[in-house]
Amino acid sequence: MKKTRYGLIALWMLICSATFASADVSIGIGFPTVSIGINLPMFPELVPVPGYPVYYAPQVDSNYFFYDGMYWVYQNDNWYASSWYNGPWGFVEPEVVPLFVLRIPVRYYQQPPVYFRGWQSNAAPRWGQHWGRGWEQHRRGWDSWNRSSAPSRAPLPVYQRQYSRDRYPQVEQQNALRGKSYRYQPRDKVVREHFKRQAAQKAPAPARSGRQDKPQTKNPNQQREQVKPGQRQQPAVQQRAQQAPRQQDQRQQKQQEQRQQKQQKQQEQRQQRQQPAAQRQQAPRQQEQKQQRQQPAAQPQQAPRQQEQRQQAPRQQEQRQQRQQPAAQQQQAPRQQEQRQQRQQQPDRGQGQGGQRQDEGRGGGRNN
Repeated sequence: MKKTRYGLIALWMLICSATFASADVSIGIGFPTVSIGINLPMFPELVPVPGYPVYYAPQVDSNYFFYDGMYWVYQNDNWYASSWYNGPWGFVEPEVVPLFVLRIPVRYYQQPPVYFRGWQSNAAPRWGQHWGRGWEQHRRGWDSWNRSSAPSRAPLPVYQRQYSRDRYPQVEQQNALRGKSYRYQPRDKVVREHFKRQAAQKAPAPARSGRQDKPQTKNPNQQREQVKPGQRQQPAVQQRAQQAPRQQDQRQQKQQEQRQQKQQKQQEQRQQRQQPAAQRQQAPRQQEQKQQRQQPAAQPQQAPRQQEQRQQAPRQQEQRQQRQQPAAQQQQAPRQQEQRQQRQQQPDRGQGQGGQRQDEGRGGGRNN
């Protein structure tokens, strides 16, 4: 019985080791199909971590790194990797994350998780506490290394700067562009296996429908113009890569036209708002100008009227005097009569007084 037990235990250990080895071989970086919410407008600024063959992105609001020709992001307690700065991203198992990525000090994480609190900023995170003893036993010695023998940093894929968010290529285009513009060969086994799998992966063929589409007839002249002798037809990836800058130029032209239209509308609205105030200011000036224009025309019309009024003035005065004379004569008539009567009475008085004087003279003479 004991022998059978020992035999079963040995078989179980062999099976476990075999399954673990097969799992170790199969585990790697998943195919880039995941979107983790990182959507950068352009190629990020990458700064080297002192003493490490790693870069970090200080201006990106995420735990964003570059190592061995790939971008690495730690988000929601998971590691993701991509060969392009904006993804798509592939999930990375904790057992195969490169050692130098695990050794990045805590201070270079732009969004450190809550459980990083209290850990040394100049040391690597305590991944053994986070992922457990099984992981720590499998990755034993991950945090011990000779700092003087650190490998050199991989060159940055600067060719990706010309592909902003509007011109960002698709997955098929990414592989072709990287193969042409980036000749760096990764050192890490996991990274090399990932690129091999990605290069061997083929795009799925489109599903065929039950009905067959009718072939489109084209003119032979058009076919000759499209494919000239000595030239080969370009694949769809190259055609898309060539069409991408044209599409971007068209988009920029449309955006410029829209901006110009908006500016014109804003100018028109400003002019319409300013017109009432300008009209108010110009109103008195316009009235003065109208009066000045009307004055020369009114003067020749008023000149003959003024001459007539001047000619009629003496006649009107005579008529007024004539009208006033009867009333004045009526008022003066009794006065004149009184004056006449007074004048008539004065000689009679003189004569009476003279006669008396003469009589007195005569009487006196006679007495003598």
